[in-house]
Amino acid sequence: MADEKEKKVATAKKEENKEKAVKTEKAATKVAEKNNVEPKKTVEKKQEVKTAEKKESKEAKATKIEKKSEENSNEMTAKATLNLARISSRKIAIVANLIRGKNVEEALAILKFTPKAGSKFLEKLLNSAIANAENNNQMNRSKLYIAEIYSNQGPTMKRIRPAAKGSAARIRKRTSNTTIVLKERD
Repeated sequence: MADEKEKKVATAKKEENKEKAVKTEKAATKVAEKNNVEPKKTVEKKQEVKTAEKKESKEAKATKIEKKSEENSNEMTAKATLNLARISSRKIAIVANLIRGKNVEEALAILKFTPKAGSKFLEKLLNSAIANAENNNQMNRSKLYIAEIYSNQGPTMKRIRPAAKGSAARIRKRTSNTTIVLKERD
């Protein structure tokens, strides 16, 4: 008995809500006509159209990005990485900025005569990347240039050193992960 009464009450409330919604829609359209404004439903439809257009534009952008990545994948690249080198990435980055975008031969000359700690590491890494390009990808050494070079921070080894008044000072032995990507110039 109680369930049937609850169902009847619920259906009656739904009907009342529908009637109220119809009345408010009619009133809104009348007000909109008086003020020469579009009714709310048409505004909502326009918003739906705008969101659909946004979705389409996002899809178009995604396809453009995919096309660009396909074009970039057609280019031959050679890559070499140096992981966990016992030198901070900041020291490597100073020298890396000197050779970014340069031809391979010019970069090797710069590294040979640069009196910085990172130049030894980068010279070995660049020679490795050149060997990868020649042997694995059959690229021409005279056309190679440094397309990308970056050095990221690796794990830091933490050590402790005694300090004044029985305290301890932290020693941070930083490491770096460096990558060089070579491409051929046209």
